[in-house]
Amino acid sequence: MYNFALAFVICAAAFIIGEVVSTATKAWIPSVFVTAVVMLIGYWTVFPATLVSDSMLIPFGSTIGIYLLITHMGTVISLKQLKEQWRTIVVCLMGLAGMCALSLLVAPLLMDRELVIAGLPPLTGGIVAASIMRDAAKAAGLQTAAVFAITMYCIQGFAGYPITAVCLQMEGKRLLKEYRSGTVTMTAADREAVNKAQSATAAAAAKKKLVPAIPKRFDSAVVVLIKLAFVGWVATQLGSIVFPGIGKISGAIWALVLGILFTTIGFLDANSLNKANSYGIIMFALMMYVFDGLKDCTPDMLKSIILPMIVLIVIGVIGMAVMSFIVSKILRMSFPMAFANGLTALYGFPCDAIITESTCTALSQTPEEKEYLMSKMFPSMIVGGFVTVTITSVFIAGAFAKML
Repeated sequence: MYNFALAFVICAAAFIIGEVVSTATKAWIPSVFVTAVVMLIGYWTVFPATLVSDSMLIPFGSTIGIYLLITHMGTVISLKQLKEQWRTIVVCLMGLAGMCALSLLVAPLLMDRELVIAGLPPLTGGIVAASIMRDAAKAAGLQTAAVFAITMYCIQGFAGYPITAVCLQMEGKRLLKEYRSGTVTMTAADREAVNKAQSATAAAAAKKKLVPAIPKRFDSAVVVLIKLAFVGWVATQLGSIVFPGIGKISGAIWALVLGILFTTIGFLDANSLNKANSYGIIMFALMMYVFDGLKDCTPDMLKSIILPMIVLIVIGVIGMAVMSFIVSKILRMSFPMAFANGLTALYGFPCDAIITESTCTALSQTPEEKEYLMSKMFPSMIVGGFVTVTITSVFIAGAFAKML
């Protein structure tokens, strides 16, 4: 009775359980964590070790799937929006620098260096960073480090959510105090900022491009996918080139950079995978590919990495907090807002949007107050998620993969 179709059904059921729990808890319990727990318990009990392989998701998720996804990331970034939120970009980059610097300096004194290197990129980003480090660790024969990268990706949100909520509460109360006192007002520019951020795509910049748009009657889902795949192929070719003094630059990095470039000139569609109605299946395949590594995680291995995970998260968050505080003073930003921007690295989009809107709703007493809070906090949090998870974590993972 068991075959590739049933294996696919079991994987999908684990994924759906995670989605249901995450939705029911308003993302406070991450879907990836729940799915990982289901998969782990399954492997320890009734799931065959070859479950994900049997579902035939690995060949797709580990090859073209990941390149389509990374290239797609470049199509959801608005360069105009990034330019307008330059302070957010600076504080996020410096916050990640502080996280990495303190972790590399202190954490190896308390845990294995390989675990630090494998765990930091997933801590600074999302599934792509986790996938890159998982593959790098396995290639180096470091099975525990490979599992560590996956588990770090699964639990990082538990540190990010509550601290972010506290920071946004502090910032929201400060803003409302000013608003209610009449010292500040809601402007048209504030409203426009919210509208742009809520779209969360580059589609808002509907202006003439270098490459003309394909007529709608020919612009099918397959056309969108073939353009993404072509850019992904170019990225793989560039990733094989050895640059003097630098060496090879990861194809994943090239895919992200080319995704942004080709969207800017009009070759790629904004928010490509969603336009092709393919984002869900590709994300599902990639997540199952990553979670396939949990089959090698024994109860004893899990016990051995729990403490290192906590140590690395604590040290990393402290490093980010210190650097965020310093940069916020230099840029004359609110420290709670600056720290919250950096913490988007621990969960990314759409959780950054959910937490911010929930906080604004809880603090405001009128629709006008919520609109004002959203105008001041929502745009920077969305950009923060793009900068940390979508962009920077891919570069960090590409660099750290060479260190294993």
